[in-house]
Amino acid sequence: MTCSNMATELSPGLKQAALPEDAIEVGRILDAWGVKGWVKVLPHSAEPEALFAAKDWFLQAPEARFRPGFSAFSGTVSISLQECKVHSDTVVAKIAGLEDRSAAEALRGARIFLPRSSFPSASKDEYYWVDLIGLEVVNREGLSLGTVRDLMTTGPQAVLCVEYQNVAKDGTSSAAERMIPFVAAYVDAVDVPGKRITVDWQPDY
Repeated sequence: MTCSNMATELSPGLKQAALPEDAIEVGRILDAWGVKGWVKVLPHSAEPEALFAAKDWFLQAPEARFRPGFSAFSGTVSISLQECKVHSDTVVAKIAGLEDRSAAEALRGARIFLPRSSFPSASKDEYYWVDLIGLEVVNREGLSLGTVRDLMTTGPQAVLCVEYQNVAKDGTSSAAERMIPFVAAYVDAVDVPGKRITVDWQPDY
């Protein structure tokens, strides 16, 4: 008596894989693009150089709330890229071995991961957003202003979203957020190994 293999049959171009230990989520697949195995991608960063530099991406299924009933694969799969480029206001990529639009559509919502070690080296005074998340922000007087929860773009500049505990007059505290422009006029130093950003900023700004 033999047991049948009930694992999901993978589409061409998808290979079962293990997620790298230093994997970072860098975007998600929005939908198919065209009819020959291209997909449209939503990067999590405004500067998706890591997506362009990588030869292989790792995919995981979307959260159930984002796309219930996802069945293209389970666990983690890897894909190889034939091409990845900017098109209009988004990023599009051709998955090697995937030639069918319906197979590309089946990947809608899939989360894209890359190993941090594969990211291209940043230029001097440039940083990957993922490296800034979680860093403590202190001002010139050494006062802690909170930790970086996220970054956002407002036109030509990025802004640090810094989370801190706001203490009310009755002694109760609650999570609050302050925005600090990530520009040289306010940022004195970024110490990624030391997990600290020093800024010219006051808590009442």
